[in-house]
Amino acid sequence: MSRALLTLSGRVWLVLILVFLYAPIAVMAAMSFNASPFYQLPFEFSTVWYQKMAANSQVLEAALRSVLIACVTTVIATALGTAASIALFRYEFPGKKVLQALLFPPIAIPWLITGTAMLIFFFSIGIGRGTPAVILGHVALALPYVIVTVSARLASFDRTLEEAARSMGADTWTVVRRVTLPWIAPGVVAGALFAFAVSFDQFVVSYFLSEPGDTTLPVLIYTAIRKGFTPEINAISTLIITLSMAVMFLAARYSKFGGDQ
Repeated sequence: MSRALLTLSGRVWLVLILVFLYAPIAVMAAMSFNASPFYQLPFEFSTVWYQKMAANSQVLEAALRSVLIACVTTVIATALGTAASIALFRYEFPGKKVLQALLFPPIAIPWLITGTAMLIFFFSIGIGRGTPAVILGHVALALPYVIVTVSARLASFDRTLEEAARSMGADTWTVVRRVTLPWIAPGVVAGALFAFAVSFDQFVVSYFLSEPGDTTLPVLIYTAIRKGFTPEINAISTLIITLSMAVMFLAARYSKFGGDQ
């Protein structure tokens, strides 16, 4: 088989994979602009479902709650994750390799198991269900992403820069503020974007830890689907996917995982 044919086959295969992944999303987004509540064709463009969504106070409250929880999660997870990454980069201590290895299971473990475990744990220590529990659960899920992203950026950091700053009389905080943080800033931004996306899109943990009537937007969508699917759900889902993809594109733009910047 010629090289040109192999190249063409690879491109066709890639296009088929992208179609398989994004065709359902494209159809859903298109139907959110269809005037018919029963997805009848021919297609008649309308924004009626977005108007109904904007007039739905329950949806707006859930969306605002999701954004606030995601913002709080992002701040906490980014601060803790960045500090942990710097500590893991700078210091050697017993059990460091084990601690680094333990960062990956929360990413790999199914969220159904994680949500069940968190629900049992929070009830056992008296926190129960509610917004604080949801935030703690989201921070626990987002923290590994921040640590991995910032650590990847630190992997290309030249330690002699800090040594040079210290030799010129800079104290520890000045070194961190003027040398370390500017270098890892792209990794920190990428980690924060990942944390926001993980929190805003999180359904399983939010479903387990939210109180009735105090739900996030993904949980509200799930509840609405159970009651009866309408194009209004398409409108909400389209907005969530658009926001999520925008965040992930920003994360991809600002993270090169240890490469040259």
